[in-house]
Amino acid sequence: MSNYDVVIMGGGHNGLTAAAYLAKAGKKVLVLERKPHFGGGVSTRELITPGWWHDEHSNVHIMIQGNPMLRDDELGLIGRFGLEYIYPELPHVSIWDDGTVMRSWKDLDRTCAEIAQYSPRDADAYRRFVEASQSVLPMFMSGLYMPPFPMGAFVAMMDQSDEGRFLLDVMSRSALDVVNQYFESERLKIHIVRLVTENLQMPDELGTGMGAFLMPGIIHTYGVSMPKGGSGELSKALVRAIEHWGGEVRCNAEVKRVIVSSGKAVGLEMVDGETFMAKDGVIGAIHPLVLRKFVSETPEPVLQRAERVTPSTFSINLLHMALKEKAKLRWSEGEGGVMTELLQTHTMRDMLLDYDHLRRGVVPPRRLIAGGDNCGNDPSRAPAGGGVFYGVTFAPYDLHEGGPAAWDRVKDEIAEESLRQYRLFFSNLDEDNVIGKLVRSPLDHERDSPASFLRGDIHGCAPFMYQSVGHRPTPDLGNLRVAGIENLYLVGPFMHPGGGVFGAGRATAIQMMDDMGIDFDKVCAGAVQ
Repeated sequence: MSNYDVVIMGGGHNGLTAAAYLAKAGKKVLVLERKPHFGGGVSTRELITPGWWHDEHSNVHIMIQGNPMLRDDELGLIGRFGLEYIYPELPHVSIWDDGTVMRSWKDLDRTCAEIAQYSPRDADAYRRFVEASQSVLPMFMSGLYMPPFPMGAFVAMMDQSDEGRFLLDVMSRSALDVVNQYFESERLKIHIVRLVTENLQMPDELGTGMGAFLMPGIIHTYGVSMPKGGSGELSKALVRAIEHWGGEVRCNAEVKRVIVSSGKAVGLEMVDGETFMAKDGVIGAIHPLVLRKFVSETPEPVLQRAERVTPSTFSINLLHMALKEKAKLRWSEGEGGVMTELLQTHTMRDMLLDYDHLRRGVVPPRRLIAGGDNCGNDPSRAPAGGGVFYGVTFAPYDLHEGGPAAWDRVKDEIAEESLRQYRLFFSNLDEDNVIGKLVRSPLDHERDSPASFLRGDIHGCAPFMYQSVGHRPTPDLGNLRVAGIENLYLVGPFMHPGGGVFGAGRATAIQMMDDMGIDFDKVCAGAVQ
């Protein structure tokens, strides 16, 4: 038996973030990670062949750029621990199979000038849209990296002003509804909505409108970034910070259960029987759907509500390829984009019909694909001239024919057809240029992280209105604690503010320090020694 102040189940970037803040506060911290490597969904590895570095899950870092962890370098990740971000000038590009290219530059004027080629009216509307989005970003972003408001308080606060009521209206609508209200160009609508669906949201699902409203403002304010060397460099910098302040990160360490005594979480028991006790509390990256497995002492009503959490409507079949020569787009105007949408539909109606396949458990024949070569903006990811291809195909977890288990049989076949369609956009993805391939299906994502990516949902759970702020993932768990179990805290993509790279473990650290009577602001104000 070993004793610590705080023990943490899960070495994903959220758990590492919480651990780093607590270690900086002087706590003796231990992070336990089931896999042979830390990082969870924020890891970069030589998946196929030595020298080619692939992002296992997250590929770009958008929402974390507003986090004071980076903006104010609260942990010294940039100033001391080696984290370096690349900020390309072209965050987002859509390319159609007819050679049409629509680009969202970080520079708003440049973007509006390009939109004017399709619709002068929409160029003006887009500028007003982005300016409205940017005007609410300070208020919106400030709430993403701290413990969430209770749902009732949040709605009541928003209902006190015209601006707040407008945002409540947008939050309740679909992304499709929002773009239809503002724009006339089908291309521009598709350009915006297709980006929003990267959050595993359907274009016409209610409660997705906020993404359509905020993403353009975020792109033109913060841009879209990637750590130099790969997404996992963020996790590596966090581990360096944890170890600098005396904390530990152990891999190949699988947790069996949270140890609960007299209604209080007091440690973690491993599958091999070893125990790690915690004086101040336990943090767990425990999905609500498996809360019963790890903390059976949780009150039954809390468990039942946790087991009704709604996952995202679809997942992804991910194709990694190591290339001898960097991938080349057929249309050079699209080069340099960080997020590249590859489109074969020219009307919103046709695109919606493709998404309807996903609802019915079918990968659409006309693939919903995105991706490109990470070496385009970061040549360090492969030997000179080489390429690291990251290809996303939207896909259901529960296949109509065969269910989830069928993925082991069909994932390569589905990926090959996606590759055929990637070749419509890239000129050199022939077999002679491919060193090796690796396909990760929705079922593989669940296997990779059985306590976080349930049902292949790499974003934890659906970002619907009823699973937001203090109700994400449920009202019982939304305050980052487990109701009925004292000193048990939660981190993960299923918690506020949502899936993706937010550095959301900061909020858990704030909540835990507040409960312990530690001044979080003082901890952050302390110099990185």
